[in-house]
Amino acid sequence: MDATIKPIRPNKPPESRPAELDPAEFLAAAVRADQPRPARAEAEQAVKTLLAYIGENTEREGLLDTPRRVVEAFDELYQGYHQCPAEVLDRTFGETAGYDDFVLVRDIEFTSQCEHHMMPFYGKAHIAYTPVERVVGLSKLARLTDIFARRLQTQEHLTAQIAAAIDEILKPRGVAVLIEAEHTCMSVRGVAKHGASTFTSRFTGMFRDNPAEQARFLSLVRGLQR
Repeated sequence: MDATIKPIRPNKPPESRPAELDPAEFLAAAVRADQPRPARAEAEQAVKTLLAYIGENTEREGLLDTPRRVVEAFDELYQGYHQCPAEVLDRTFGETAGYDDFVLVRDIEFTSQCEHHMMPFYGKAHIAYTPVERVVGLSKLARLTDIFARRLQTQEHLTAQIAAAIDEILKPRGVAVLIEAEHTCMSVRGVAKHGASTFTSRFTGMFRDNPAEQARFLSLVRGLQR
């Protein structure tokens, strides 16, 4: 008698394409000037509450200035909420001598904070785009990465935001973004697997539609790494 092989998973209809990002995420600052926010003193008191929660004596000498320092650190770590991604990519240059290949900026170091545990993840972003007549200053791609990284993030969302901003504002023939990072919420807590790397990528236009261009981008990123 012939055996019947049953599928492990039932047949499912094809998944719909994920929704595109809301342009508000990358065309303006995340925090409006008129947006209500807690006072600085309230933020410092919240830090003091957390210190008491873990069992610390908040009145001991070493912790007296800790709430102030933590809030100051937050101002630095999360300054991306107050910066506008579109302004970074606003100025372009047309003197390209007819250049029609892609531009790649590799090994853009960044540090961000996981939105699930508020613990750092850090690594490198590799960004390429194929311009149409005009190009953007190379440092602007690094600045764009920092703006999004200096917000509470997931690596997947960070990757998508960078690609979407370049695609929408510069309107190139294609964008490729590859991010590799280590997450301390995985390396110093939970499963505690130090050294594990996470890779995410996003391709648009010619990089999405042309496997050869996608492969060439990946080859340049990986093949030339020291």
